[in-house]
Amino acid sequence: MNRERLWTRRSVLQTASAGLVGTLAAPALKADRQETHKTKGNINHSVCRWCYGNIPLAKLAGEAAKMGFKSIELLKADEYKVVKPYGLTCAMLSPKIDNIIRDGLNRKEYHVQIQKALEDAIEFAAAEGLPNVICMSGNRKGMPDQEGLENCVLGLKNVVGLAEKKKVTLCMEGLNSKVDHKDYMYDRTKWGVDLAKKVGSPRFRLLYDIYHMQIMEGDVIRTIREYKDYIGHYHTGGVPGRHEIDETQELHYPAVMKAIVETGFQGFVAQEFIPVRDPLESLAQGLRICDV
Repeated sequence: MNRERLWTRRSVLQTASAGLVGTLAAPALKADRQETHKTKGNINHSVCRWCYGNIPLAKLAGEAAKMGFKSIELLKADEYKVVKPYGLTCAMLSPKIDNIIRDGLNRKEYHVQIQKALEDAIEFAAAEGLPNVICMSGNRKGMPDQEGLENCVLGLKNVVGLAEKKKVTLCMEGLNSKVDHKDYMYDRTKWGVDLAKKVGSPRFRLLYDIYHMQIMEGDVIRTIREYKDYIGHYHTGGVPGRHEIDETQELHYPAVMKAIVETGFQGFVAQEFIPVRDPLESLAQGLRICDV
């Protein structure tokens, strides 16, 4: 799915058939949502808001909390205030900035604007006890990857000191440039790892999106094990199509989740798939699959 801005993700569901919400789900799935689900405690579960844009945020928060989720993420500050009363955090806060994916830190001309937005988001996250703020590399637009990496280092070093002071982690997300985000620069894990090494701060980490990196490079479990010290957050999604993470797609998510747990990871794993069946039933199913 193409997204020129982080928040255009929501448009996917706005154009979806209203019949999706009414799709009949398996009785066992519906039964699971009648009471608060007790998770095993090995994974901190989150859900990305944009995938469920047709569901009012307050309703999504209430349902997610009953399922056993601890977070709804990719929210802006005002949206977090809606989910907070349900006992949920926002594991990945989005800064208030347009075109965050396309116009990122790889271009110096955007640094002042991005720095201000990130600083505001860090201050809010610190005040509310939220762990992470998202940032993006931006598109190549003809720029060599090494030049973009050095520019990202400069931009991040302007703001990572505040993140360290406030104990908030900046996470840059890797996206695929093959299917969904043509020309996006950070489309390989190694590029992100090299960036993290150059930034050299415990408050800068990678958002490893399993869906995107399966498309670009595969070898997911080995990559997670090798680069565990640089990864601060995970996203899910079925390949191909970015739909449910069950037997309809090519990855076996229980094995991936077990590998994450075995690394000692203490952060969040967020469901970020676009449901093609009843959204809430698919969300409950996704949590059960990942709750290893």
